[in-house]
Amino acid sequence: MSLFTDVSAAITDAMRKQDAARLGPLRMLKAAFMNKSAEKSRDLDEAEERQVVNTLVKQRRDSIEQFAKGGRQDLVDKETAEITVLEAYLPPAVDPAVLDKAVTDAIAETGATSAKDMGRVMKAAMARLAGQTVDGKAVSELVRRKLGA
Repeated sequence: MSLFTDVSAAITDAMRKQDAARLGPLRMLKAAFMNKSAEKSRDLDEAEERQVVNTLVKQRRDSIEQFAKGGRQDLVDKETAEITVLEAYLPPAVDPAVLDKAVTDAIAETGATSAKDMGRVMKAAMARLAGQTVDGKAVSELVRRKLGA
């Protein structure tokens, strides 16, 4: 069953339970699926659906950062609640040990020795972690530390 179908069913359930906190993010997610599908002129495959969810979660995290700087705790709380709903449609976050091994293997594979090689290492590490939920900022930070930048 596709994520689109799951989200549609969850919307119906949230409407029945009058759960406005879940209904808003679910409707937003369904709209994002439909927009991406229309953009591609076809139904989305599972990887594309997960990418849409990842994009929405990343947007929320960026918003949280900006709202926190602006002192808007009410909006930070709202965005955090939306992330919680959206993350239910993503695979669990990658284990830190797996992340560390992927970065170490990517450094060895590319023969990287300095911060100049960060782009190649990031590309190799992200390829190794494809299909898993991983924060690009965390990978970048780990690569930077391991390369001594």
